[in-house]
Amino acid sequence: MPHTDLVPLPHHVQEHEGPAFVLDHSTRIAAGEGTERTERWLRSTLGAATGLALAPAGPDDENTVRLSLDAELTAELGEEGYRLTVTSAGAQLTGGGPAGLFWGAQTLRQLLGPAAFRRAQLPGTVWQLPAVRIEDKPRFGWRGMMLDVSRHFMPKGGVLRYLDLMAAHKLNVFHFHLTDDQGWRIEIKRHPRLTEVGSWRARTKFGHRASPLWEEKPHGGFYTQDDIREIVAYARERHIKVVPEIDIPGHSQCAIAAYPELGNRDVVDTEALEVWDNWGVSPNVLAPSEEVLRFYEGVFEEVLDLFPEQDAPFVHIGGDECLKDQWKQSAYAQERMRELGLKDEDELQSWFIRHFDRWLSARGRRLIGWDEILEGGLAEGAAVSSWRGYAGGIAAAQAGHDVVMCPEQQVYLDHRQHGGEDEPVPIGYVRTLEDVYRFEPVPPQLTEEEAAHVLGTQANLWTEVMENAARVDYQAFPRLSAFAEVAWSDLPAAAQRDFAGFERRMTAHYGRLEALGVDFRPPTGPLPWQKRPGVLGRPIEGAPPNV
Repeated sequence: MPHTDLVPLPHHVQEHEGPAFVLDHSTRIAAGEGTERTERWLRSTLGAATGLALAPAGPDDENTVRLSLDAELTAELGEEGYRLTVTSAGAQLTGGGPAGLFWGAQTLRQLLGPAAFRRAQLPGTVWQLPAVRIEDKPRFGWRGMMLDVSRHFMPKGGVLRYLDLMAAHKLNVFHFHLTDDQGWRIEIKRHPRLTEVGSWRARTKFGHRASPLWEEKPHGGFYTQDDIREIVAYARERHIKVVPEIDIPGHSQCAIAAYPELGNRDVVDTEALEVWDNWGVSPNVLAPSEEVLRFYEGVFEEVLDLFPEQDAPFVHIGGDECLKDQWKQSAYAQERMRELGLKDEDELQSWFIRHFDRWLSARGRRLIGWDEILEGGLAEGAAVSSWRGYAGGIAAAQAGHDVVMCPEQQVYLDHRQHGGEDEPVPIGYVRTLEDVYRFEPVPPQLTEEEAAHVLGTQANLWTEVMENAARVDYQAFPRLSAFAEVAWSDLPAAAQRDFAGFERRMTAHYGRLEALGVDFRPPTGPLPWQKRPGVLGRPIEGAPPNV
């Protein structure tokens, strides 16, 4: 199969007649100024796969992979663009910026074939790059993947692995969903009970809410602050920005279980609350007090220290699915609304969001939240993750706010991939590989000026029914590969996209995923160990049987 079957599809590929560039033990790397990260990555990753030393080259050495940056290429293809030229004498990889150079190195690796994605050399492999010239650049600056580690904890090694999988697909934003009702996953030194209590639940629902099944054992875990620093540094080496998410004012039961004073104590016995063991939306939300604001300011101070501005310019505060029943019942919350001059509970939620928008802005960061932060008025400077379809993103963009398009109906990868009974724990809509490939992040309702507020797009992996890394793999792949092409490549309108051509290129890409050890869903359906017969999921109410 041709090694030029690349995913995501480059902007321009021109194959040449002539012999390939064969890499052997005399092959070297010549690294120009500013190319150090990519040089390190090539030498460690390709060196392990090929068994080649890839020693530093002199200025006149042949049989060399040459790395450089070019300001003229920046003007032509942007900071994330690159040009790769391969002849029988060697390869020249030039980046518009350091990130573009790194994305070009990902393409170079694909050109070497699936064996280049292994961690050790396969005996007898001939390493060669076809004669080719590639010019490439991304469509969007925000090409994201969200990983929910709150519902099911993923140990640090699994997170680092997913950063590698993102890099292999030229995805550059890692949205790290660290807190929710079911678990708090980041060490906060000034509030140790957040992890001592909040990171563990007594048991876990197996399947979705309708399932009668339970896993009767504790589940949990958290990342130490040094773990977080390692994850951020690992992402930085791969030119991936990290967006930490700390949920407020809803999705906070684990925090209230750890510190009962954070809850609405005049309407619920917060001392009796535990970390939630079920799925859905908890009614237990934060109290609208100054003490709660100070508590979370302390949390965010440590978060900002762990996620430096150059690595994490955005901080996600959730803001979604905040049930307001307790505020309506709470005499304290109602008195606070009168004190603050707020007309309803939507404005009280907006007060929470606006406070942290100002707080983060004063520290050089930008707040981003789910599209519910539009309720009661959108905080100035805030960006929106549009998840409830396109409507929230359209409204935000039309109001001049930046948007990341991640509509549930298209790119929630916890949703099932097929309507068959063999699919494990059926959730939501059926969204096939082709459905994801035909996803269009920019709604046609937006003008050109409004569309400029669409920073990009993101696929989300919510892990209620993904109990381990193999299940995450199954839900993510191969659809994340299709999503990566939507986010990177300059594709035609959805209906005109060449899905047959993508499927053909995926034949080669499945070999890369296999070499990486990804437990993806095969095109023919789930393998025997990927099935979960009889475990109830969450079909969409009122939808046809296959939805």
